[in-house]
Amino acid sequence: MMTRKKHKMVYQEFRPIKVLEDYIQYFWVLEDHADNSNKTFFRVIPDGVPALIYQEGPSLFYDHRSLPLPQLYIYGQSSRYIENSITGYFRIIGVYLHPTALKTIFNIDAFELSNQNIPLSDIVSDNILERLLNANTIGKKIAILSDFLLKRIRSVKINGEKAAFATTLLQKGASLKDIQSEMALSERSLERLVKQYVGMSPKMFSRIARFQSGLDILRKSDSHNLTTLAYAKAYFDQSHYIREFKEFTGTTPKIFLLRSDETLANFPKWNL
Repeated sequence: MMTRKKHKMVYQEFRPIKVLEDYIQYFWVLEDHADNSNKTFFRVIPDGVPALIYQEGPSLFYDHRSLPLPQLYIYGQSSRYIENSITGYFRIIGVYLHPTALKTIFNIDAFELSNQNIPLSDIVSDNILERLLNANTIGKKIAILSDFLLKRIRSVKINGEKAAFATTLLQKGASLKDIQSEMALSERSLERLVKQYVGMSPKMFSRIARFQSGLDILRKSDSHNLTTLAYAKAYFDQSHYIREFKEFTGTTPKIFLLRSDETLANFPKWNL
């Protein structure tokens, strides 16, 4: 478990049980104890990761249309940044899945959930929300989520190894042609495989992986030399990198560093 406290928000991270490690990256908990009467804004940054989200209370976070997000929902792969807002105290529990896990856990083609927040009750009949509401500790809630996901995996029984291998190669920066050659797949077959299991084209997933790799360097670097970073990540030039950065975050690297508070990576509180 890892705990980090910053600007009144508390973040905790929990490893999944071993049998779930091929499907779940980790569980996390984010909470803000500030009794804010003002609206607080967050941005969801594309990271190639689908998730299951539980909010400890109805109508906590709202989307960019001012509609409340479901209390328990799945969000699919995102190819663009999303704005959320909230007023006052909150606690949310997230389950960060592996990129191909929507298909292997729920037996749904991942592209059907892309850029959407779908109530879990629309996908499965299991009344897990009631059990989560009645659990009185974070540990019990994570155990309920783990048990639910394990039952899903055992009932679905889909082998996603081929898709997971392709996804890993994309995350490592392999070219599409090299992946096709390595896996003996045609361009169309690779496209179909990744879209079905991940929810977007191989090219888009590769772009997001490259952007995330550059963002990680930007977070850790003191110099923030964008030209050097751009060439290191195989962008044409600095302006190409900035355009890509703005597409995925809605702003420039400089303003992102000034205004974002990333207690939880890729879900920064946005300081206006």
